[in-house]
Amino acid sequence: MPERRSLAPGVEIPCVGLGTWQTWPALGQVVDVGLGAGIEVFDTSPMYGGAERALAETLGDNRSRAFIATKIWAQSPDEGRGQAAQALEWYGGFVDLYQVHNLLAVNDQLQLLEELQRAGKVGLIGATHYSPRAFGELAELMRSGRIQAIQVPYNPQERDVERQILPLAEELGIGVLVMRPFGEGSLMRRPPPAAELTALGVETWGQALLKWILSDLRCTCPIPATASEQHMLENANAGGSPWFSDDERDYVARLAS
Repeated sequence: MPERRSLAPGVEIPCVGLGTWQTWPALGQVVDVGLGAGIEVFDTSPMYGGAERALAETLGDNRSRAFIATKIWAQSPDEGRGQAAQALEWYGGFVDLYQVHNLLAVNDQLQLLEELQRAGKVGLIGATHYSPRAFGELAELMRSGRIQAIQVPYNPQERDVERQILPLAEELGIGVLVMRPFGEGSLMRRPPPAAELTALGVETWGQALLKWILSDLRCTCPIPATASEQHMLENANAGGSPWFSDDERDYVARLAS
């Protein structure tokens, strides 16, 4: 089972989760397997089609076993309130981590999420962005003290967060969810031969990529999406030490290039 890491003071989560981007129609096949393997973090968004509702319906009575990380993706305060009301209905009146998706209308949505947090309906507040062009704005928000977690892309071919975002997260004690651990699948299309992975103590290329991320201890939890029960189990098994040394991380990065 994945080891646990601190996302915020007093909040520990398994260090591997499940994303729902583009795979939500298959959630019924992987959520139960994931829960059995120690996966508890489920990341979703109203931007992902029917993912929010599908995840809620799939969890059913297992809602209490899950750490829900969903998002507000709205241009206006009214639209944001509508999204939040729907998500809270689906998830039993509480969202563990509520994130402003891609910093859209960030000030308006943060006011809403802070109101919900004071009312005991939201645990942690976060923000996400996929583009390095927005990392300056994200860093400014991190310094404001208004968020407790961020979600950013990180893999051997997308390392922009190493310059400013990860050092700042470590300095401020902000949790880091990692999107695109497999480069939206591009890193999985030409995996290296299995013999190249033996010395790393992993069985699959996907496990090597997840351990590459988790071996940077500033990262809390990558959230790979999958529609495969086998991949779900493999991902969960990547969430345990020993972690890669700096030399091993360099080796994985060379394989990925």
